[in-house]
Amino acid sequence: MEKIPIIQRVVAILWPSFITAGIATILFTTAFDPVVILIDYDISRMASYTICFFLFWLFGVITAAATCY
Repeated sequence: MEKIPIIQRVVAILWPSFITAGIATILFTTAFDPVVILIDYDISRMASYTICFFLFWLFGVITAAATCY
């Protein structure tokens, strides 16, 4: 049985979670304004979108890695 290369496993985790994070960010920021949610912090709208995207990507990586292993 041939073993799957590590880079292929990493890409199989990161790429789907990246796409999912993009979709989740669009849906979330359409329904909620992250600036209002993060009202205690003095950050720009773009920074709040970036934070949302990376949080969704992190959640996606965790779930994809758990599914993979």
